[in-house]
Amino acid sequence: MIGTGFMGRVHARAVEVAGGRVVGVVGSTAERAETARPSLRADRAFGSLEELIAAVDVDVVHVCTPNHLHAEITFAALAAGKHVVCEKPLSLDGATAGAMTRAAADAGRVATVPFIYRFHPMVREARERVRRGDIGTVVLSHGSYLQDWLLRRTDDNWRVDPSLGGPLRAFGDIGSHWCDLLEFVTGDRIDRVSAQSSTVHASRGDHNRPVDTEDVVTLQFATAAGAIGSAVISQMSAGRKNRLLLEISGTEGTFTFDQENPELLWHGGRERSSVLVRDPETLSPAAARYARVPAGHPQGYQDCFDHFVADTYAAIDGAAPDGLPTFDDGLRAALVADAVMESAQKQSWVDVAP
Repeated sequence: MIGTGFMGRVHARAVEVAGGRVVGVVGSTAERAETARPSLRADRAFGSLEELIAAVDVDVVHVCTPNHLHAEITFAALAAGKHVVCEKPLSLDGATAGAMTRAAADAGRVATVPFIYRFHPMVREARERVRRGDIGTVVLSHGSYLQDWLLRRTDDNWRVDPSLGGPLRAFGDIGSHWCDLLEFVTGDRIDRVSAQSSTVHASRGDHNRPVDTEDVVTLQFATAAGAIGSAVISQMSAGRKNRLLLEISGTEGTFTFDQENPELLWHGGRERSSVLVRDPETLSPAAARYARVPAGHPQGYQDCFDHFVADTYAAIDGAAPDGLPTFDDGLRAALVADAVMESAQKQSWVDVAP
């Protein structure tokens, strides 16, 4: 485990649930690694990245560091023959994400990215029903990912600094999740984008640190199949904590998924609308596989992460889990982000690179 913060703890629990063992942890200092070791369920604290990667009993490296370190650590881990789970965004730009993806393919290692909202059973149910044509041909998709954790000028975080988090903050952090979920459920790809971005607070924190990254993004897009849509991405929406909302409308119906109410999937129709409940007895096999507990017992964020890590480890053992997000998907997200940033700067439509 590389990184001792919140994400490291989430990954560590998922490793344990999947039957793995956290061999060790590396932090920004040896002292931080040792302090975090118990909460990460790690056997030992390593003194350096090089020491951890060289350890023969390390099979998988989980990269849970600030974004600017992802590429360096991933290249080193792959060169040492390790499998890699790297937090998103893969890198600060599409070109580096492409190099990381090629390095994983050349090394023949499993390399995955935690687009974990794919692992909500009701997302899988929506995907299966879109695939079989329940709502006809998709013509419109829209929604949002809204948070408020950077609402105030006094709110600050390393992600605000583009040298650490990348030039796109709100979109890179949470907009990437929304776009991935759209493409995952519909099987269609965003082809062109028109974006606007806004930085609400010109400075943040006690030291009035200048802010060069965006707080809000609004996005219009067109897909390869001809559908159109829009999304609002915000870390400035008071009262919204993790409101990822995706609505997909076709010629015969609509599906709506709200990540803050993940047990339900709304199915809209011209004559009748209904709400589908996460019940492993009635879900499609693809969705029921991820319904860990009986209906009425809520599942959530950590369950999604547990399923993601379990599928990653199954892939290492030779399986091919459907819908496992790999570095290819991380690269895809980086290319969409590049197009969004270019569009916002030029105030024009931009094609997403293939």
